[in-house]
Amino acid sequence: MLIGKKGVMSYVLAVVTQFNSGAAEVAIKARGKAISRAVDVAESVRRKFLPGTKVKNIGISTEELASKDGEKGRVSSIEIVLSK
Repeated sequence: MLIGKKGVMSYVLAVVTQFNSGAAEVAIKARGKAISRAVDVAESVRRKFLPGTKVKNIGISTEELASKDGEKGRVSSIEIVLSK
């Protein structure tokens, strides 16, 4: 699941729905300014909504993206894998 500009609770609901649908793991991914929102989503799921959920893995990286005018820039990214 890629985190964007929506509110934290929208993504929390999506993660909880995936777990309730039978998923054993859910990957939360974000880039740039949305990284803090991804962390908030993972912690809200773990602490408030599904207390038995664990953080299986956290990966960080830098991705190179092309802007509208063709210039390349680097942006940080994170992937948080939650498991039941």
